[in-house]
Amino acid sequence: MNNPQPTPVERHPLQPFLPPNARLLMLGSFPPPRKRWCMDFFYPNRTNMMWEIFGEVFFGDSQRLVDASRKTFRQADIEALLRERGIAIFDTASAVRRLSGNASDKDLQIVEKTDIPQLLSHIPLCHNLVCTGQKSFSVLSEDYGVPMPAMGESNSFLLAGREMRLWRMPSSSRAFPMRLDEKASYYRRLMQAVGII
Repeated sequence: MNNPQPTPVERHPLQPFLPPNARLLMLGSFPPPRKRWCMDFFYPNRTNMMWEIFGEVFFGDSQRLVDASRKTFRQADIEALLRERGIAIFDTASAVRRLSGNASDKDLQIVEKTDIPQLLSHIPLCHNLVCTGQKSFSVLSEDYGVPMPAMGESNSFLLAGREMRLWRMPSSSRAFPMRLDEKASYYRRLMQAVGII
């Protein structure tokens, strides 16, 4: 009788994106499997709505950051926008096991959580964390004792001596049942509240 092979541990394939002027740190759960990537950056799955949401919020055009002819996103434009507006990005997990081999959060087993205070040490102006899905919010809520607010709302807490707000946003995954314009309205209100727009 063969013993089943343990599911391999997958380490995070990207470096944290931490512009020194960042006032907001966006935290997802973990990138999808590499075969689903259309670019080497965060939210790389072409079916994920994050960069369409950002196009709608910042340009009034959901396709502004999409390169439809190449079936990818405009990575250089995305990075320039994030640097200009002061938005950092990483994920709450630094190492995971994919229990079903897919991108679903419910099938991710977190092996190593991200050291959030270490990320914040690089972005001293940041006082706002935003979770872009339920799994990432659950990790931070559990680790720092932050109660879950209503969608689009935040709760304050102390982290490494810094006053922070933890925001809960709708997932940018197409699997999350909400229209693009509705998701964009949540992110627009967040950006206004933080002073980014």
